[in-house]
Amino acid sequence: MGMGIPESGRAAHRLLWAVTGTAVLMGGAVMATAYGAAHGGGGEGREAGPAAAVTTVAPSPSPSPPLEEVMAEPAPAPPPEVLPRTVDLTAALASVAAGADGGLSVAVRDAESGASAVYGDELFDTASIVKVDILAALLLRTQDAGRELTALEKSRAATMIKNSDNAAALALWHSIGRAPGLEAANERLGLTGTEGGHDDYWGLTRTTAADQLALLDAVFSDDSPLTATSRAYVAGLMEHIAAGQDWGVSAAADTPAGSGPAQTALKNGWLPRTATGLWVINSIGRIDSAGRTYHIAVLSDGNRTKDAGITTVESATRAAVEALAAADGSGTAAPTAPFD
Repeated sequence: MGMGIPESGRAAHRLLWAVTGTAVLMGGAVMATAYGAAHGGGGEGREAGPAAAVTTVAPSPSPSPPLEEVMAEPAPAPPPEVLPRTVDLTAALASVAAGADGGLSVAVRDAESGASAVYGDELFDTASIVKVDILAALLLRTQDAGRELTALEKSRAATMIKNSDNAAALALWHSIGRAPGLEAANERLGLTGTEGGHDDYWGLTRTTAADQLALLDAVFSDDSPLTATSRAYVAGLMEHIAAGQDWGVSAAADTPAGSGPAQTALKNGWLPRTATGLWVINSIGRIDSAGRTYHIAVLSDGNRTKDAGITTVESATRAAVEALAAADGSGTAAPTAPFD
């Protein structure tokens, strides 16, 4: 029989464990309640205890935009870019080209709307229309040097443009550095396909109608490397071409009743080729027609006679201006031929 606790002792022992266990349980509940309260646990409708210490943390809300951003009107979308209209002159010039002796090219722009048209991209000999280019190159050189034209340069420039004097042109051709000087100036003036004549043959410079239109834009428009003073000087000379040399693009200009020909600014070129006897006939300038201002260049070659070439150039001028005006909605004249 082993040793044991008397029955009375066992009862006391059980009582002691009951009291101690209750205290432990109560202490644990108090501690759990305190732990849960300290760590976000407990609260109405929740079970106190260690599990209450495990909480879910909600993500922080995104910051609200500043009030001025909420209240600001949305920025309006930029308007779509509207490019000046480009017109096809093929139909308008079909009959003129069919009746021409040789090649024909035309470029024209409405100076106000920017609408333009180019017919043909071939290279043509310039003959004397290059004299405007020579003068523009000379003026760029004087601008770069910060000086004005000398009296001699002004004299040569005036007779070169107004009277188409060849000796004056040759002298100024040398002043600008001949072909290399012309081509350097043309890079600034926006002429991309013009080739200066070799040696002293300035009249055999090769150009396109589109390049001549770029030259006219540089002479008569504000967006130009030429200063306003330089542009006014060139325009003033081109507005006073000698009698008998004012044909060509002037054919499409208005002729106010009782006041003589409308004021135009132009330069013509004419050259019989020695090898063939056929004529180069060119005309470039600024004209006013039906209340609009146009820059226009007409180039031709292979003409049997000078007069035949002038007829072709003037017919092409009228057809091109009328077609551009009708297509651009800036004039009331009907095209000379069906227009696409």
